[in-house]
Amino acid sequence: MKKLILASVSALALLGVAACSDSGTSGDATTTQSTNPPANEQPMQPAPDATKPAEPAPAQPAPAQ
Repeated sequence: MKKLILASVSALALLGVAACSDSGTSGDATTTQSTNPPANEQPMQPAPDATKPAEPAPAQPAPAQ
């Protein structure tokens, strides 16, 4: 049982080191910030009845058995 606990702790420590380690590439060009759309692209306009709340479909009665 003691070996199982030690193996689990070792595996978690190894995963923690792997998750925090740098991959070695210092010129990473990825970004986590949002990007702006191109200037020639217009934003979408809301639907004409966007202020009207949606209404549920009428309920159908259960069929008689």
